[in-house]
Amino acid sequence: MCGIVGLFLKDKSLEPRLGDMLTDMLITMTDRGPDSAGIAIYSEEKSGKTKLTVQSDTPEASYDGLQGALSKALACEVSIEIESTHAVLEIPLGVTARCRAVLAEIAPEVRLMSRGDRLEIYKEVGLPRDVAARFKVEKMSGSHGIGHTRMATESAVTTMGAHPFNTGDDQCLVHNGSLSNHNSLRRKLRREGIHIETENDTEVGAAYLTWQMQNGATLGEALQSSLDDLDGFFTFVVGTKDGFGVVRDPIACKPAVMAETDQYVAFGSEYRALVNLPGIEDARVWEPEPATVYFWNHTSDETTSEKAA
Repeated sequence: MCGIVGLFLKDKSLEPRLGDMLTDMLITMTDRGPDSAGIAIYSEEKSGKTKLTVQSDTPEASYDGLQGALSKALACEVSIEIESTHAVLEIPLGVTARCRAVLAEIAPEVRLMSRGDRLEIYKEVGLPRDVAARFKVEKMSGSHGIGHTRMATESAVTTMGAHPFNTGDDQCLVHNGSLSNHNSLRRKLRREGIHIETENDTEVGAAYLTWQMQNGATLGEALQSSLDDLDGFFTFVVGTKDGFGVVRDPIACKPAVMAETDQYVAFGSEYRALVNLPGIEDARVWEPEPATVYFWNHTSDETTSEKAA
């Protein structure tokens, strides 16, 4: 079943409230998926820096001394901010691959949740309220974010099986539905050099979009291609460094609703996820059409949006 929420802010004055609004939206979707939950936040970018969000089941042991060990091995400054089982590693641009290799060697129990200049993903097994409180998500700020509460149907209830999935720099995806050709597509993408870690079909969907964008497609074009290449039924909500997109399969049997005002674009599996958003009573509210791509993008001076049929 699963529940999805997403929020793309046009109004910068709302950015300090992003985590609080997303948390409220996600908790409202609890009965659509009580097994695990996760939220992706696109926070402020720092010049010359990028980051890895990692997770450990034994954080005290894993993170003790990790900052110094990474700084020494990479010969650069590494900062670490720990929040429960997760930690955000801030590193200079250009050393992400080396950092991942070093992590695998010195702390193999540490698992990568996300990578990118702005993206941070926090996810764990448990109810949305508990997961959000664990990471103090309500205090986080940013320009856009997506969230997911999972009812596991196709793979085990684990941290790595929780959504969102990150398979490319600053790109992540949440999904409600089931892909029928994910095994063959997983093999194809791995041959193309795309790293896929779990057996979850949603990670394959995320990896497919990463592959498309690595080959020059825009987010909108990648979502459009997914309608031809992915079999099954699905609703995808996707985040990139500056963008936010939505697509449903041609049958569109999974529920979805969107709302747009001058301040934001919001997505929810059900309308009740949106009712506490500011100005929702004056929003344009609609059900996204089947086989139709919607995406919005931040530019330096404005927010752009486009609907691609």
